[in-house]
Amino acid sequence: MSADQLTAAIRDGVPLLVLSPHLDDAVLSCGALLTHARSRVSMTVATVFTEAGPRPYTLSARRSLRLAGVKDAEELYASRRAEDREVLEGMGIVWRHLGLPEGLFRRKPGRMPDGSRRAHSVLPEAAYVYPTYRLHIASGRISRYDSAALAHIAAALDDLVPPGPRLLLAPLAVGGHVDHLLVRTAAELSNRGFGYYSDFPYNQRHSLDAGFSRRNALVTETWHSDIADKAALIHGYRTQAPLLFPDGRIPLVPEVYLLPGRPALVARADVRPPRGGPPWP
Repeated sequence: MSADQLTAAIRDGVPLLVLSPHLDDAVLSCGALLTHARSRVSMTVATVFTEAGPRPYTLSARRSLRLAGVKDAEELYASRRAEDREVLEGMGIVWRHLGLPEGLFRRKPGRMPDGSRRAHSVLPEAAYVYPTYRLHIASGRISRYDSAALAHIAAALDDLVPPGPRLLLAPLAVGGHVDHLLVRTAAELSNRGFGYYSDFPYNQRHSLDAGFSRRNALVTETWHSDIADKAALIHGYRTQAPLLFPDGRIPLVPEVYLLPGRPALVARADVRPPRGGPPWP
């Protein structure tokens, strides 16, 4: 492929950091790029939402667990973390699990302490930031109750992005999942020069956010190298791959990246974030 920003950064040995909302997103969306870069640069994948939560679960959460063939969310997430470590360590990638609960398991601040758990067992949805998947998780709107999660991600970036050049990638949040949107928002507000990856496989049925691309003057680049090696990596996420690809076939499509429209895709840790509040009403 041509000497685009990604190729040039890898050729020059610029360290790579990928922010992954969940325990599979980095490999789903960037697996071919990571494969190409594995012997050329140091790489870190930082996964943000890596935990579940205790019962009682919402109806949407129970349905998600039923589809995965398990009853206990914490047991499922222990398996998912182990899968992620296995896949990333096999590629020589440093992994970081930031320990936030996934959207279906995040509770409103102060809700459901031990003494009130019984009161919420009949209708647990009232205690959750995102009570349902379709109307809330996939709405493309960050809840006003989720400011702590956004602040946690923003603070983590101070540790994840040390001084010096870095190739930084975050999700575009194609499909509108709020967890992806939170990570994208933290990356954008950090003013560190993030590039963004198109979220696979959700980009096979949803469009990119053209307004976000225009606002950040992003340039689209496609990545074709090492696509054939990506399917085996995705199948390493044994709890998730059958849910995402029920017929077992993973489309071998180019990866899509939206990058800052300037020559050098690097970041400095001393850049201050812009002023302004979070993107919710």
